[in-house]
Amino acid sequence: MTEYSLREVECFLSVAEELSFTRAAERLRLAQPPLSRHIKSLEEKLEVQLFERSRRHVSLTAAGMAFRAEARDILQRLHRAGEAARRAAEGETDQVSVGFVSAVLSPELVDVFTRFGKRHPNIRMHLHDLLPSEQLEALTRGDLDVGFLGVAPPELPRGLLATKWREESLLAFLPPNHLLARQKEVRLADLKDEPFVMISAEAAPAYASHVHHLCLREGFRPRVVLEAQRAQAVAALTIAGAGVSILPASLNRITGNGIPFRLSKRGKSAIVHSVAHPARPSAAACRFLEALSG
Repeated sequence: MTEYSLREVECFLSVAEELSFTRAAERLRLAQPPLSRHIKSLEEKLEVQLFERSRRHVSLTAAGMAFRAEARDILQRLHRAGEAARRAAEGETDQVSVGFVSAVLSPELVDVFTRFGKRHPNIRMHLHDLLPSEQLEALTRGDLDVGFLGVAPPELPRGLLATKWREESLLAFLPPNHLLARQKEVRLADLKDEPFVMISAEAAPAYASHVHHLCLREGFRPRVVLEAQRAQAVAALTIAGAGVSILPASLNRITGNGIPFRLSKRGKSAIVHSVAHPARPSAAACRFLEALSG
């Protein structure tokens, strides 16, 4: 395969555009003899004549016109490649893949997405609605750069880091006709004999463990009658009367049947929204993580 130097192509295009060796040499800030040698070398490698030359006239041959059409694109692509490399090094022309649980798509998270898009318009953001378990798998494979887990498991897969982002209150979600539904607050212990609808441990193991732990602290094991993978489905099941549940307060905007609950023992009932990302995030992912802090 014949190899052409970038300088040869650059010299050819300058002459092809100026149709003058003198003006092309001035444009390139190059003496005319080296310019002529580059053109001659290129013609020898191609085994074609690119220019018709006379003392007063320079024109492209048919071969020269065909080569010019393709060569222009080469320099343009090299220029774009150089710009892409520069911006990627600064985290500006990259892409970031972000996973989130739709149940925690709060105004605060939407604000993060909006603010990041305005600050870094050249970074393409891909959003994926995934269960926490799916996010961890995708993060481990490298298919995600950042994931919003809701509650991080005690041990993350190797190579991942969890960072606390914000806290969100948990509410008791009761069927609309429940005897306690009209109260401003309930004790979690008051729900010990109720059927529970839960987010499955397979979908959100850390969150399911957290809710079970809260109930155990109140002296009972939740009697789980139904499970669903999505928190929205669990909230809908409580509206349908299938049972009670403990869910993030953000879901109350959708169903309106969540009420605060208190613990008999001191302790928080909130969940910590965490962000999991690789131990060595990309430049674009670092920009996204910076946006979380405002």
